[in-house]
Formats: sequence, structure tokens, C-alpha cells
Amino acid sequence: MASKKDEKIEYVKNGKRLDGRKVDELRPLKIEVGVLDNADGSAYLEWGQNKVIAGVFGPKEALPKHTQDPYKARVKFIYRMACFSVPDRKNPRPARREIEISKVCSEALERAVFIERFPNSSIDVFVEILDSNAGSRAAALTAASVALADAGIPMRDLVASTGVGKAGGEIILDLNKAEEDAPDAVDIPIAIMPRTEEIVLLQMDGLMTKAEWKKAKELGIKGCKQVYEVQREALRKKYEAAEKPEAKKNPEAEKPKAEEKKTAAKKSEKVSK
Repeated sequence: MASKKDEKIEYVKNGKRLDGRKVDELRPLKIEVGVLDNADGSAYLEWGQNKVIAGVFGPKEALPKHTQDPYKARVKFIYRMACFSVPDRKNPRPARREIEISKVCSEALERAVFIERFPNSSIDVFVEILDSNAGSRAAALTAASVALADAGIPMRDLVASTGVGKAGGEIILDLNKAEEDAPDAVDIPIAIMPRTEEIVLLQMDGLMTKAEWKKAKELGIKGCKQVYEVQREALRKKYEAAEKPEAKKNPEAEKPKAEEKKTAAKKSEKVSK
């Protein structure tokens, strides 16, 4: 009799995954812009169970001075996970994984930002993972890109990121924790600048055939473009609200003007009589 560990789990059955999504469907994604008053730009993101907050400070003088580059700015990306972001309490000290993610995300954002316009400067991007459940680096990079745009940093394009990979022999988009832990799991974080489809981040944990990789790449780019639309809509929503006239926000402000119009109309009627 086979044990539970030996039982084969069907990660995709009748076109549906364990959480009810299709193979090419993202987890629910929500982005809010301008959530930190003291930052130059900020964003809050919820992606499935992941909850991420990002803040941008700069451009400002790079310190200490030996870190300055007379030809370009440095994008300093700091990725941290809160102690309570995972089921087992995390050590508050930065782990090797956090240092690695900080490095690759810095390099990804430097491709998108016009860093040559800010010599000897530093653009600091702080990202805190409040709740983590697979795909946190893609969530962090996506939130950071929106925060940079909110800060008014000149960019070639937003950076949109997602995960793609394999579980149970199926190529799927945006793996959740159960799919990441599959026996044959392959996890590929990917990030692009959507207008040109330039890949700015690509990592892979696991093995794939060339045919599987081709399918995964196409699915990953398609997923990134879906993320891109959510990013743009979040930024549009904030700045459309900011451009609305104050009178529309405050209906009481319209009342005196309406009364003035009525009085003027009455006067004109008397004059005509």
C-alpha cells in the first residue's frame, strides 16, 4: 500500500490548478500608489497572499563618497522580509537570499531608470515583505517599479515581473507555494520592460527541456504584460484623482456659485420686464 508521500498529486486537472486557476492565470493582484507620506514615491501590493510595501528616496548624493559614480546614479535596492512574514519566525538579520534578491533587483531597475542623468547620486529603494507565499521577489520588483514612477524618476518603462515554471509536468504561470514544493518543480522569476519585451531579470531553479523553456518564456512574458496593465492602472488612478478640481471633491463649494447664478437670473428677469 502506497503512503501519502508516494501518492501522485495532480497539480492541473481538467485545465484547473489546485487553487482553481487556469495554467495561464495570475493570482489576484492589487496595487495602491502613494501610501508613505515621508517617501518620494511608494506603493503597496497584494498578490495572492503576498503583501509588499515599497518606498523610494532620491535621487540624492551617494554616501559614502567612494560609492559615487561620475557617470551615473546607483540604484540601491534593499529587500527585507519581516520576521512574521513566514510561518516559522525569520531571523531579523539579512539572509543570503535577501542579499541576492537585492542585488538582482537593483540590476533590473538600473536597466529601466535613466541613471546617466544623475551622476554621483543614489536612488534608494526599500522593500519590506509583510507576508510571503511564493513569488515574493517578483512582487517586490513590481511594487518597487511603481514606487519609482510615483517618485517621478525618469524611466524607459516600468518593470513588470512574475513567476513561471513547472509543477506536475505542466508549464504554469505564477506558482503558489504548493506548486513551488512539487517534486518536479521548476521556478523561473522573470521581469521585463513590456514595451520592448527586454528581459531585465531571469533566474531558474530546476531543469527544463528546450521545448518547455520556450513555452515557459512565452507564458512568462504574457503574464508580465498582465501585471503591467495593473501597474499602469494603479498609477493612472492616483493621478486622475489628483487632477480632479477641488470643487468636484467638495460639493459644498458649488453651492455659493449656484446661488449667485440664481440671483443674477432674477435680476435679469426684472430688467427685461
